[in-house]
Amino acid sequence: MLEPVALLGARFYVGWAFFSSGLTKLNDWDSTLFLFEEEYAVPLLPYELAAYLGTAAELILPLLLMSGLASRFAALGLFFVNIVAVISLEDIAAAAYIEHVLWGTLLAQVVIFSGGKFTLDRVVENKLLAGQTVTGNA
Repeated sequence: MLEPVALLGARFYVGWAFFSSGLTKLNDWDSTLFLFEEEYAVPLLPYELAAYLGTAAELILPLLLMSGLASRFAALGLFFVNIVAVISLEDIAAAAYIEHVLWGTLLAQVVIFSGGKFTLDRVVENKLLAGQTVTGNA
């Protein structure tokens, strides 16, 4: 009974953490580029590309996650952003590491169980099923 509420809370908690991080990056782009060049060691990507991709992911995927549209896709995307964030920081504080583990766990739940009942995914699914029922009876 509490599962839909817990999943909604998890989606908003994690979504807001990433979205606010994306806004911070966007608001001070020069600092963002500096951090990606000097502080973050994102593997395999030039720092500029990593900055653009990371910021875009932190702005778009949380909106999808919080609205419950493509919930599993958004959660999986943020799960990987979370992993890259952890491995990209050479010195991560214990409290920050624990927070990333919590976010990863909550995102994994959404990937496994979906976003729950309070999602746009559910609305779309119900509309599609209603359309199939009408078409099937015709």
